[in-house]
Amino acid sequence: MTKKTIHGYYLEDLSLGMFAETSMVVSAEKIETFAELTGDYNPIHMDAEYAATTPFGKRIAHGALSASLISAILGNDLPGPGAIFTELNMRFRKPAFIDDEIVARAEVVEIKEKYGHIKMKVSCSVNGKIIIRGTAGVMVEKRPVENA
Repeated sequence: MTKKTIHGYYLEDLSLGMFAETSMVVSAEKIETFAELTGDYNPIHMDAEYAATTPFGKRIAHGALSASLISAILGNDLPGPGAIFTELNMRFRKPAFIDDEIVARAEVVEIKEKYGHIKMKVSCSVNGKIIIRGTAGVMVEKRPVENA
């Protein structure tokens, strides 16, 4: 049986401005599953009556649920399998609500070839409005040298 190796981009394959996007529609079920996985049962996420008394007026998705789409891009698409997510700096500007479609984007903005690190500008938006913005650091493997 042959072992299949899945690998994303190597450092040499990347260039400034490359980007990838992914999206997800927030549902009550996803919020509840995320709460179960993380143990974060803050009533702003879980209790419609409580959430109605807050400035948002209704339940909001966990910020980390929205931000997890960034991890999905980095691990699946750009740079993809084999990359190591090392740093994330974010600012949460607005919440996502049930039935919102969150669009996450990651763009290569810096490449440090000597160290095999890249910096990516990351964001999440709903209806074209940024709800999260920040940067991510990622270690990316250099292309293996083939035996001559």
